[in-house]
Amino acid sequence: MLKKYSSYQLATIIALFFHCVGIAGILFIDRELFIKATPLNLLLSFALLVYTQQQKNGPFFIFMVVVMIAGFLSEVIGVNTGLLFGEYAYGRPLGIQLWKVPLMIGVNWFIIIYCCGISTHTLLLKIVRGSAVSEHATPGLLKAVAVVVDGATLAVAFDWLMEPVAVKLGYWAWQNGDIPAYNYICWFLISLLFLGLFHFFRFDKRNKFAVNLLLIQAMFFLLLATFLD
Repeated sequence: MLKKYSSYQLATIIALFFHCVGIAGILFIDRELFIKATPLNLLLSFALLVYTQQQKNGPFFIFMVVVMIAGFLSEVIGVNTGLLFGEYAYGRPLGIQLWKVPLMIGVNWFIIIYCCGISTHTLLLKIVRGSAVSEHATPGLLKAVAVVVDGATLAVAFDWLMEPVAVKLGYWAWQNGDIPAYNYICWFLISLLFLGLFHFFRFDKRNKFAVNLLLIQAMFFLLLATFLD
């Protein structure tokens, strides 16, 4: 039965199912219980992204580890000093913490950066293929700028959508309850760095599931933003 589905389709079905269950559970069943399951959902999304990555070579795993570690450390700096993102603190729903930051935050950084990078790369290829200019004739610098800047902008847009819901669910809390503009500035600059690595590390950038997962997660937060008390 499952053989008729591609790895992308199978992963999308699994991710869609669990995100729908999460929405229903948070809104209608037991909010606290389903919020506590967030780390499991992140680990599932992470595993599905690795599963659907076609070329699992050294550069891919180096990129993955660097983003997870650097993303985690940027949050450690932010939480403990306020120099990055602003004044905020993490709650308990995201699981085990080290230096006041949940370990799952590194995984979350990878998921967002990877999905945004793949999505902008996919869109760029479609634009190039739909025009009279061949992919190989497109200047390398132009492709790099498009993927890095557009990807970082997409990452910031995703964070903007996620922030109010995350605060309501107790993932983290901002001082005085206000989300500072400085948070989004830091997100953009750090995302630029990570997406620069994404562009220049040589691994296969084609992953339909990554695009689907970004859309699924965006709809997840959009629906919760609309209906969550």
